[in-house]
Amino acid sequence: MAHVVPKTQVGARPQTGGGRVVAIDQFRGLTIVLMVAANYFGGVSGIPNWLKHAPDIGLTPVDLVAPMFIFAIGLTYGLSAERRLARDGRSATLAHFSRRYLAILGIGAIITGVQDYMGALGSEGWGVLQAIGMAGLLALPALFWPAPVKTGAALGILMAYQYLLDRYWVSRVLQLSHGGLPGSLAWGGMLILSMGLADLYHGRGGGDRSGRRLAWGLLACAVLGLGLSFISPISKNRVSAAYVLVSVAISGVVYLGFHLLLSGRRLSLLVAWGQNPLLLYVLHLGLLGMFVLPPSLGWYAMAQWPLILAQLALLIGAISAVAWYLYRRRWTLVL
Repeated sequence: MAHVVPKTQVGARPQTGGGRVVAIDQFRGLTIVLMVAANYFGGVSGIPNWLKHAPDIGLTPVDLVAPMFIFAIGLTYGLSAERRLARDGRSATLAHFSRRYLAILGIGAIITGVQDYMGALGSEGWGVLQAIGMAGLLALPALFWPAPVKTGAALGILMAYQYLLDRYWVSRVLQLSHGGLPGSLAWGGMLILSMGLADLYHGRGGGDRSGRRLAWGLLACAVLGLGLSFISPISKNRVSAAYVLVSVAISGVVYLGFHLLLSGRRLSLLVAWGQNPLLLYVLHLGLLGMFVLPPSLGWYAMAQWPLILAQLALLIGAISAVAWYLYRRRWTLVL
C-alpha cells in the first residue's frame, strides 16, 4: 500500500453494523448532495450570487458546505480511532489515519492537477480534498485528547492563524482556493474543534449521545464567532477564525436537526450518499465534465433555468443511482 495514495478497497460490509449512527450518515449524505449542487452552480452565470461562494467578506449557504463535511468527519473521527485503538494499538491506529489523510491529500492533488490541465472548473491548485487531507493530518495528535484539551487546542490554533493571517498572510491567502496551504491551519483547527464537540455529543464511550450537551457547545462557538467578527470579518476565502466558529456552529445546528427529528427515521437515499462520500465526490467531478467541457456557452456557463434544472437533475440522479446500487449491494469504499 503506497504511503501517499494507497490503494482503496471495496469490501462487502453491513451497512447498519459496526456502530454506525444513521443520523450521521444522513447528515453526511446531505453534505455531499450540497457539494455536488454547489460545484455545479459555481460556473453558471444565471445562478444568483447568494448560491455561490462569497467573493471575500460575508457568508452564503454555499460557504457552509465544506464546514458541514468537516463537522461530519469530526463526529466520527474519534469513534473510529477508539475502535481501531482497541483492536490494533496506538501506533497502528495513527499509521492508518496518516495513510488515509495522505491518500485524500494525494487524490485531491491529482484532481486539481487534471482540472488545471484541462481548464475545467477554474484553476484551483488547492482543492477541498487537500484542505480535508491536511486537516485530518493536523488533527492526528489530538485524537485521544479529552474534549476540553481538544477545544482549547483548536481555539489556540485559530487565534494563532488569525494573527498570522492579519499580520503576514492575507494577500497570499486571498489568491488561493480554500486558503491554500496556510489556510490548512484553520481547517485543522475546525476539525479539532468539531472533534471536541463530538466528544460532548457522544459522551463516554460513544454510548450516551446528548443533543443538549452539543447545543451548549454550539452556542458557545456561535457567541465567540459573532463576537470575533467585530474584530476580524467572517470570510470563507480567508478561512478566518470567525468564519470557522460560526460555520461550525451552524453545521452543528443542522446536524442537531437530524439527531432530534430523524433519528427514528431512515432516509435511505441520504444514507446511501453518506456511506460512500469520497467515491461519490470524485464521481461527480467526472460527470461535471459533461457540462463544463463543451465549448457552447448556452450549454453550461450561460444556461437558462430549464436547462439548469434538467442538468442538475441528471447529475444528482446519476450519482444517486450509483449510491443506491452500492448501498443495496452493501459495498463501501474504504481507504
